[in-house]
Amino acid sequence: MIEKVNPSHPDKVADRIAGAVVDLAYKTEAAPKIAVEVLIGHGKCHVIIETTAAVDPQDVEDAIHRIAGSVWADIDIVPQDKHLSDNQSAGIRCGDNGIFKGMPLTEEQKALSVIAHDIYTHYPYDGKYIIDEARLIICQSNASTAELSNMYPPAEINPLGDWTGGTDVDTGATNRKLGSDMADSVTGGGLHGKDLSKADVTLNIYAFLKAQETGKPVQMACAIGDDTIDGHPYQELVDIAAEYIASVGGFEKFAEWGLF
Repeated sequence: MIEKVNPSHPDKVADRIAGAVVDLAYKTEAAPKIAVEVLIGHGKCHVIIETTAAVDPQDVEDAIHRIAGSVWADIDIVPQDKHLSDNQSAGIRCGDNGIFKGMPLTEEQKALSVIAHDIYTHYPYDGKYIIDEARLIICQSNASTAELSNMYPPAEINPLGDWTGGTDVDTGATNRKLGSDMADSVTGGGLHGKDLSKADVTLNIYAFLKAQETGKPVQMACAIGDDTIDGHPYQELVDIAAEYIASVGGFEKFAEWGLF
């Protein structure tokens, strides 16, 4: 059983904005320290940014409007806490405590991801989808129920009728859809809105990729300041995560669908 939401779901809009801000930080510094929280809904978007990087508020506002449309933007940019910054002064080390479990994707989870991507190419609006063994439930806003029924005849389409979604009728917040992003994997924190020194990003990506490669569950724990995890220098794991982020097109693109 798995749920998948698309990039126009309000929570994913928040994730995408957070990812866009992290991309901005990486344009100004090679290894910025940044954490972003976004709350959006009903014409307003609140963004809190803790960072070492010189992020331009206008660039942030432009990203908000590009992703979310015409909303009022409340942007607060503050320096990252000195003690957190000092943790990295001797080199890239683990930036937080955490527990992580990467799990191989099931055929059911892979199938739902394909369905979600396919529907979104036809209807780029707020939607969410569930597979529970033989049961497929499609909730897609701004879509023709008849057309969706033709595309997926066995599915339950919009059980309560046609609907209009998005941030005008709902709220979204960063990292609220981790199940949709990570399937059965387990994280000690959120995937989005953080730089690669944060274990929440790097170790989640590393554990997930290793689980797909080995076909077995991967479990690990870390403490803030660790420089070696799972037998590898932390910098090596950061490089693996950075390569993955680059392969999908950056942090904003990563936020669209998560890890699968």
